[in-house]
Amino acid sequence: MPLESSYAFRLVSPADEALAEIMKGLMEEYASLYGDYFSRHAVPEQTEWYLPPQGGFIVLEKAGQILAMGGFKRYDAQTAEFKRIWVRSDLRQQGLAGEILSELERLAAKAGYSQIYLTTGFRQRGATRLYLRHGFHALHDLSGDLERYSLPPYDGRLGFRKAIDPLEVNS
Repeated sequence: MPLESSYAFRLVSPADEALAEIMKGLMEEYASLYGDYFSRHAVPEQTEWYLPPQGGFIVLEKAGQILAMGGFKRYDAQTAEFKRIWVRSDLRQQGLAGEILSELERLAAKAGYSQIYLTTGFRQRGATRLYLRHGFHALHDLSGDLERYSLPPYDGRLGFRKAIDPLEVNS
């Protein structure tokens, strides 16, 4: 289902002050789901990872309000890694996360990537379902209790991959 014309994507820096509120919501949700579980493996993100030409960070807006966001960065020469895909909790189940995925996929293809890699946490069943619906292939067995991936030798992250067709872009 295409977005209404009142919705717009905007390419931003992940350090943009306008992201403060939506980033806070994302981090609060992570904290409510996982406490400090992932902090022991955290790698500080660098803004330049998400800047063109090797990356991008987008927001989906309506009437100047940021509703959803997501970004991608270089994972390897052929692979973009999607990160920070999130929709405000009061706007879920409207297809906005799928729109973010589609736009990120378009931008990654335009950047020349032929694969997408992403991870989600072991307690985020909704994200897992979203990625499977959008053609991603799980790199883990998703049957049974996913809490098992919180224990060694795992790190709590469930990986997914998807092949895409890079676009020929004339500069």
